[in-house]
Amino acid sequence: MRRTRPLLLCAVLLATALPGSVTAAAAEPPAPPDRKPTPLDQVIPAPESVQAGGAPFTIGERTVIRVSGASEEAKRVGGQLAALLRPSTGFPLPVTTERGPDGIQLKLGGGGEARKSRLGEEGYQLKVTERAAVISAPTGSGLFHGMQTLRQLLPPQVESSAPQPGPWQVAGGTITDKPRYAYRGAMLDVSRHFFSVDEVKRYIDQLALYKVNKLHLHLSDDQGWRIAIDSWPRLATYGGGSEVGGGPGGYYTKDDYREILRYADERELTVVPEIDMPGHTNAALASYAELNCDGVAPPRYTGTEVGFSSLCVPLDVTYDFVDDVVRELAEMTPGRYLHIGGDEAHSTSHEDYVAFMERAQKTVAKYGKTVIGWHQLTGAKPAEGAVAQYWGTSGAEDEPEVVEAAKKGTRLVLSPANRAYLDMQYNEDTPLGLHWAGYVEAKQSYDWDPGSYIKGAPADAVLGVEAPLWSETLENSEHIEFMAFPRLPGIAELGWSPASAHDWEKYRVRLAQQGPRWEQLGMDYWRSPQVPWPADAS
Repeated sequence: MRRTRPLLLCAVLLATALPGSVTAAAAEPPAPPDRKPTPLDQVIPAPESVQAGGAPFTIGERTVIRVSGASEEAKRVGGQLAALLRPSTGFPLPVTTERGPDGIQLKLGGGGEARKSRLGEEGYQLKVTERAAVISAPTGSGLFHGMQTLRQLLPPQVESSAPQPGPWQVAGGTITDKPRYAYRGAMLDVSRHFFSVDEVKRYIDQLALYKVNKLHLHLSDDQGWRIAIDSWPRLATYGGGSEVGGGPGGYYTKDDYREILRYADERELTVVPEIDMPGHTNAALASYAELNCDGVAPPRYTGTEVGFSSLCVPLDVTYDFVDDVVRELAEMTPGRYLHIGGDEAHSTSHEDYVAFMERAQKTVAKYGKTVIGWHQLTGAKPAEGAVAQYWGTSGAEDEPEVVEAAKKGTRLVLSPANRAYLDMQYNEDTPLGLHWAGYVEAKQSYDWDPGSYIKGAPADAVLGVEAPLWSETLENSEHIEFMAFPRLPGIAELGWSPASAHDWEKYRVRLAQQGPRWEQLGMDYWRSPQVPWPADAS
């Protein structure tokens, strides 16, 4: 079971700083003049290849950001980099298309097919000399990811919104980098508790720093429906009016959703919307009596139990509903994936479940999307090209259908609950989260290999990894950050970095260096005793 334990009564405890957490600190004192540049291999995720050497590059008053030609993507990334650097450095950092041998240079394209083949759709190269820091990539995604690496190579004070003392140096050498997996995701459950557009944007910014490229939004569940659907308006206006604990809930208008999509796209994240079905559907059933087998709408639900709701599989109107919802969501969503849930359908018979999932998958394909479902989908009949998201804890030792589906071509996104679920408590004193999958500290979350985790499945069946964050106990950005950090960067590294780079002892040192950066960003986080945080951290 994924979410069957009682809700912790912890909200009151969070009115002040979370025990064991670190919150935003006051501006740090001036840096000592002997501050050394961050070594090129000390970023997260670990780069594929690092060749250190040469004098560092220093950002100064006269530094310019040069972007290649008329490329709008390069200009966009250049503008984002300038917006990041200007407040803390106090330098003007103009973005220009004028060529020159100096400055920060963003070069898009070039190198032909051989270069694109080597770096892929998201790879980049960062070459640093005393005169210039040059990021080159075949695509805008690669430039953006290279910018995030450059960002981490600068002192944490670069994240400040107020001027800070330098020096602003980047170590000399060359990084050549590309991701191990194409799918590197994080899920945010906005159904148990609703999160505003601004709160979602804040999380997107944090994900982008670690090269996460998928934002999975869990938009519907028993406790609330969070996306406006014109053909079934009460889903949002009534079904969106509840959440765990009896709060007001909320929902995204279509304009809200498009704004999230736009913001994510500018940060190289693709939104993967999820409408969970046939279970986890009480909010929909409460909104429309005709969706219930007995024609009676249940009350809205504000608890945390699971498995008690189901769409009425025999009713024709059920498939009208599914068609309308999928159609409207697909029309708004530019990404290729649409998630249909499929987990914990305990109130749906196996025969009905198989029949429903077959029809639902066809509907997703009808509107041009690739279906994703929780791994229970493999107990039905996954459609050709379908993706199953594994959230078990055994590596599928007791779920042979997952392995068989993978052998037949179903791709897998791995989210083992005792490794990747960010809502699992760190220890018995954690004031937020659940522990049905155990207590999950930073080391356990990081120390596993996606390529060999599903025993018996082909390694190339693994599409990637995802870190879900369920919100039974989470109500705001502070809660999100406390549970996501420091574990999220580790899952991001498992998705990006080559398997040969995975080394907990080395990783924990790199992770510790992220603490001061998070403080500059005003982020809360769990100060894990497994990580050697800097002695002067707050």
